[in-house]
Amino acid sequence: MKVGVLALQGDVPEQRRGFERLLGADSVLSVRRPDDLESVHALGMPGGESTAISQLLDDAGMREPLERRIREGLPVLATCAGLILLSRRLERVPGLREPRPMELLDVTVRRNDYGRQRESFEAPVHVEGLVGGPFPGVFIRAPRILATGPEAHILARRGDEVVGVSAGRVWGLTFHPELSDDTRVHARFLSESLGWRL
Repeated sequence: MKVGVLALQGDVPEQRRGFERLLGADSVLSVRRPDDLESVHALGMPGGESTAISQLLDDAGMREPLERRIREGLPVLATCAGLILLSRRLERVPGLREPRPMELLDVTVRRNDYGRQRESFEAPVHVEGLVGGPFPGVFIRAPRILATGPEAHILARRGDEVVGVSAGRVWGLTFHPELSDDTRVHARFLSESLGWRL
């Protein structure tokens, strides 16, 4: 089994480490070109700057091949900026240039809705089906899920607030599981999407 990490911008090393802790370094590939997508069984889309990643997807000729692979069933773990790029609707933020979303997750998202970098925080997150208690969610300039449509399954909550959704084998999270030493979210994603077991 090979897992790819979209390696255009953002916390790529951290997302790689999240998978490498479970699978080993030889099983985790950096995805930078359309051809790289053909050799992976699942993909991590890490946090970062969503407008920059959106532009780099276009520059690298990656947008259409990536959308096609996801629509064909490629499992994706998208965190923070990854969620923004997969969302169906973006609520505009005055003064910010918005990325072009792929419209693959039935959610409405607003970028940076918790504030700037200095307002970043860690909080317990309840992830459906995750054993061992709440997950330590790391929120860094995080987007907020404002609304979920009928095609989005609520996967994670912080209190009453939705912080994670899924649609089939595509997961979108507002927090960064890759910035925690806790590998349970990565493990559950691999288990649910690919039938992987430790």
